[in-house]
Amino acid sequence: MKGLRVGALARLALLVSATMGLVLLQLVVMRVLPSRRGVLPLRFHRLVCWCLGVRRHVRGTPPPAGTGALIVANHVSWLDIGVIGAERQLAFVAKSEVAGWPVVGFLADLQRTLYIDRQRRGATAGVAATMGARIAAGEEVVLFAEGTTGDGTRVLPFRSSLLGAAHQAMGDAAEDVTVYPLAITYTGWQGLPGGRIERAALAWYGDTELWPHLKLILECGAVDVELVWGQPIVMGHATSRKQATRLAQEAVRAARRAAVTGRPAA
Repeated sequence: MKGLRVGALARLALLVSATMGLVLLQLVVMRVLPSRRGVLPLRFHRLVCWCLGVRRHVRGTPPPAGTGALIVANHVSWLDIGVIGAERQLAFVAKSEVAGWPVVGFLADLQRTLYIDRQRRGATAGVAATMGARIAAGEEVVLFAEGTTGDGTRVLPFRSSLLGAAHQAMGDAAEDVTVYPLAITYTGWQGLPGGRIERAALAWYGDTELWPHLKLILECGAVDVELVWGQPIVMGHATSRKQATRLAQEAVRAARRAAVTGRPAA
């Protein structure tokens, strides 16, 4: 690993070796104790955060455990997966290309990730049906509602299609779906507050390659990220999918502005 400092290299080696052991354990757990399949991914993501020096700061109230929830978040980096995954036992919705990525796709499968093919019309319905079934069964599913990663300095418009499809897919299982907005903001590195340039550097978007970005994170020594849970939004008869999407987007934008400026969200 040319160019990495000794400390960063040691942390990377620890992460790789521990990942191999946890993968073997997870394969056994999924076969023998499927009801406990969410425990090891939680431990894995906490290990990732520790090895990469990611320090999580959480505000707000998360979904009650076991009640089922659709978590709607902004998306900044591949780091988001570890940051959110270190807090809760949950599953993610990802683009179908992720399933074919070496190593990453395999790890995503171990966490029962839902894949959506954005090039195919009608693909949303199949994913939404599975998503709805899981939420109705008391699981938590994370949807990055922007549909892509942003540059870390702003929140892109949220898409409402999956929110509505998930509610429709649940059918008679429940009249309403509770949406929990979650704002992710990378606020600093190396123990210092980060500005616009630092937030953009920590973001993973466009044509940014994974290894140089991972190397940057390892060399940072410490990355601070703020997770803010917004007020839950009940989507159903009283609130349409478009209204719920707008409310979630406004909550995430307000929380991100507050994290950046240090002022309470309005």
